[in-house]
Amino acid sequence: MGVEAAAATPAEAAQYREAGWWSDVTLSDCVRRNATATPDGAAYTDFAAAGRRLTWAEFDSAATNLAHRLVALGVRPGQRVAMWHNDTAAIHVLLVAIERCGAAVIGLGARAGVRETAEILRTSEPALLVCDPERQVPAAELGQRVVVFGDGAELEIDTRPAADTGLAPIGADDVFLINSTSGTTGLPKCVVHTQNRWHYFHQKAVANGGLTSDDVFLPVIPTPFGFGIWTSHTTPIHLGASTVRMDRFDAADTCAAIERHRATVLCCVSTQLAMLLANSASREHDLSSLRVVFTGGEPLPYTQSARFEELTGATILQFYGSNETGMLSATTLDDPLHRRLRTAGRIVPEMHVRLFDGDRDVTATGRGQPACRGPALSLGYLGGADHDKLYTPDGWMRMGDICDLDDEGFLTLAGRTSDFILRAGKNISAVQVEDVVATHPAVAVAAAVAMPDPLFGERVCAYVELTDGAALDLPTLVEHLLSQGVSKELLPERLEVLDELPRSSGGKIAKGRLRDEIRSRLESR
Repeated sequence: MGVEAAAATPAEAAQYREAGWWSDVTLSDCVRRNATATPDGAAYTDFAAAGRRLTWAEFDSAATNLAHRLVALGVRPGQRVAMWHNDTAAIHVLLVAIERCGAAVIGLGARAGVRETAEILRTSEPALLVCDPERQVPAAELGQRVVVFGDGAELEIDTRPAADTGLAPIGADDVFLINSTSGTTGLPKCVVHTQNRWHYFHQKAVANGGLTSDDVFLPVIPTPFGFGIWTSHTTPIHLGASTVRMDRFDAADTCAAIERHRATVLCCVSTQLAMLLANSASREHDLSSLRVVFTGGEPLPYTQSARFEELTGATILQFYGSNETGMLSATTLDDPLHRRLRTAGRIVPEMHVRLFDGDRDVTATGRGQPACRGPALSLGYLGGADHDKLYTPDGWMRMGDICDLDDEGFLTLAGRTSDFILRAGKNISAVQVEDVVATHPAVAVAAAVAMPDPLFGERVCAYVELTDGAALDLPTLVEHLLSQGVSKELLPERLEVLDELPRSSGGKIAKGRLRDEIRSRLESR
């Protein structure tokens, strides 16, 4: 598959299996088990008004039938099949069908643009691209063999009972997914995954959140990305739990889906959580069924999070990690409020986290760039791309952040290595600026970036989305922050109000685009 890095040595892999972190049971095996144990239980339900609902028996049959159709189209074990599809029940059928063919999935986010998609396809070289009907035309323009999967298309969901003879599914240690980084800058890199790394992540999530097969999952992160793959696919299938899918995130629809389906587990990035709280629908719908909210991918504003817990009665759990590394730290139901909302939780012991400054180990100082080695690691970037940037010289996988680690093992994110504003020689954390700006009741979502300045080098610019009907200017914001006792170094020096902040295909704030925007605006003057 062109993978040059290994997540584990043979000795480490044996240790992970002995500890029960890795297994030989695949997701395909679990689907068949669920179809036998609870054939009429709800597997996946589309939220759309005329949405599809698949039982476990129907899901199992549909995946097998689709696998046979893919084989008939020429898909062979060891090949790759690209998937560019909205987040519906169908995407999970497709994932298992490709697994049963013995092929690997190239996961393209539903929000991915043509430029990003073309780069991923060029790098990953799939044998086939499967897309939904609305992506048929742009997909064809990519010069790729395209098959449309949807109602009335060449490939459809067929739930008639089917035998799986003639199929050669992948194993738990084989490459099952190649997805892109959902990063906020630049073109994506392709990250290579086995099922076992996500099986480990799944076990930690179950333990931390007390998850069971009775839970109803509502994940609103695009499925192909790391956070999305375990919350919408890996954990629900391993548990045999029910999952509600929305083809795209909308705050009002999410609140309606929670009420209609009595969702108990919400999975979202912190920006989406802030958007839910800012939308009046969160007060108009009954959200009391929520028990746990998993959030990660971005720093979590404390004030907004505490308000969401008070509104719903749910417990918010954060984790820290990446598509490449998996989970390095996490909070649990047993952690007190200030630990859950102000930190990313305790370091996971078996991930062996160290802190670096360049190639120098600075763990003892309590601040640095995390690197880790453990059972949640991916196989690195496809073809060994950027190996020297991703790994330390002794083979530990790096994060792109600066973090603080306290004496009790709790980790706090200070910001991306590129996410500090250097004002007159002093490093200002954009994360801290965003946290204090988000305390203003008019602010729904906040992002802080550096803007160039001839005197100070850089100054603090805050971009915000406002709550429904609200207005805000810079003097009003600064007055509010000073009344809260906020340090003057964290005060924004420019405020830009947008209807919607730009997002990456993974749903995070695209800060690179904001930095470029403010730089261009200032240069044009």
